[in-house]
Amino acid sequence: MRRLILFFLIFLCGNASAQEHTKSVFKNEVFNLGEELTFKITLLGFNVGQMVTKVDKTHHKLLGKQCYKVDGLANTSDWISWVSKVNDTWTGYMDTTHFLTRASSRNIREGRYKKDEWVTYDQELKKASVQVVDKKTGKYKEAKHYDMPQNATDLVGGFMYLRFLDYDKAKKGDTLRINGFFEDAGYTLKIIYKGKDFVKTKVGKIPCHLLAPVMPNNSLFDGKNSISIWISDDKNKIPVKISAKMFIGHAGIELTNFKGLKNSLKIQY
Repeated sequence: MRRLILFFLIFLCGNASAQEHTKSVFKNEVFNLGEELTFKITLLGFNVGQMVTKVDKTHHKLLGKQCYKVDGLANTSDWISWVSKVNDTWTGYMDTTHFLTRASSRNIREGRYKKDEWVTYDQELKKASVQVVDKKTGKYKEAKHYDMPQNATDLVGGFMYLRFLDYDKAKKGDTLRINGFFEDAGYTLKIIYKGKDFVKTKVGKIPCHLLAPVMPNNSLFDGKNSISIWISDDKNKIPVKISAKMFIGHAGIELTNFKGLKNSLKIQY
């Protein structure tokens, strides 16, 4: 169960990582400081957990850059926490000029498993420096350095950057190629634009853009086209729903609450 929660957080925040950035100054017309989105996580029809994304109410100066700070928090539902409790926090710092990831952190608490990580991203040199806390001393170990793709993002930054893609110019069948970095390696993923659709949620019926990531061979998901993502068809472009066909059955994420949106969310009640 903890691997399921971990994966969905990674998927929502990471596999929708980053299209090619331009040198033009970034203009944020998508989200506000203080925005908060809440999602439920389901497995085989049961509510097994919750994920919340929070944009901090103030900017943070990091490595000489003014940055947005965005947290992604995931935890298990009370009814299964006594079996395997999950309480993870993922944080990304994206600069306000080009929305490039400058740093990220992970604080993972899953049963007895614990990991604390801090990563800085040298976008100019395409290098990532990763520090992990030593479990014995409680202090960060010496940084390890890795190559990363151009304009690579962290997982949380990827979740946010997905919202800046111009879906209105996309045609059905178009492919988005995206770059990211996770743990010790960079990656590139393809996502296919599938057109427009509607999703019924707890907050109402929402018009959406439908995306389908091309999944590599793995032991978790049933086929290349096993995952579908719905992004709201409005100026917010928030993830509304994720549906996944797994070998053990169906799993998903769905928006249940929101506050502090920059733009009105299109809802058909």
